[in-house]
Amino acid sequence: MFKDLKGFIEPGSRAESLVRELDRKNLPAHVAIIMDGNGRWAQARGLPRIEGHRAAIKTVREIVETAARTGIEVLSLFAFSSENWKRPRREVSALFRVLEQYLKKEDHILVENDLRLKVLGRREGLPASLLREIDRVEKMSELHRHMVIGLALNYGSRDEIVDAIRSILREGRLLPDEVDEKAVAGHLYTAGLPDPDLLIRTSGELRVSNFLLWQIAYAEIWTTPILWPDFRKEDFFQALLDFQKRDRRFGDIRSSQ
Repeated sequence: MFKDLKGFIEPGSRAESLVRELDRKNLPAHVAIIMDGNGRWAQARGLPRIEGHRAAIKTVREIVETAARTGIEVLSLFAFSSENWKRPRREVSALFRVLEQYLKKEDHILVENDLRLKVLGRREGLPASLLREIDRVEKMSELHRHMVIGLALNYGSRDEIVDAIRSILREGRLLPDEVDEKAVAGHLYTAGLPDPDLLIRTSGELRVSNFLLWQIAYAEIWTTPILWPDFRKEDFFQALLDFQKRDRRFGDIRSSQ
């Protein structure tokens, strides 16, 4: 069980030093990550781009465990955007195979550590075999409560908002003047989850790439030039520390802390 950081952090390491500085009572409830830089990581090593995606899975394992042990309630990971269909078909197909294999091999980690998987995004167009794995793992883990892993797959935030509005209209229970923020939020893919407090983006890019646009309205944003396959637990802890130094006012003149 990923209960705490004891035995997970190497004594005398930079990670241990950073953890000592963390205020465990002031952690973000929801951390969202744009996992960027897999292709560049592979190309810099003279490897096919798919090898970057395979290396990325190792980082996913480490950061999922790190977040769960630290006490994060929700960890959302941007795996494949609705715009990524523009990439070469061969790369897209290979990426889906990597994801499917990951779900098959890592499902025991969800069971053993009380982790819930929630896939965010449109399911149309995804391979049937991948959809079967998604349905199986979501069902298997639906009652788990230690941490939610939001896997954004075939995800686009504008699509999400459109889908939410369509869902409200189909239900026909609300008049136009009755549609408010709560109604829209309740029909998003993330319904029932807290909005992200912290958004992390790797690879040095300074954009949000159509990720959780509604939900990150007041999220703190932290970027790093580190490519996702090289991102490690100490980088995650650094992001949490920087988050704790922010003065979050949510439009007020007074601090929320």
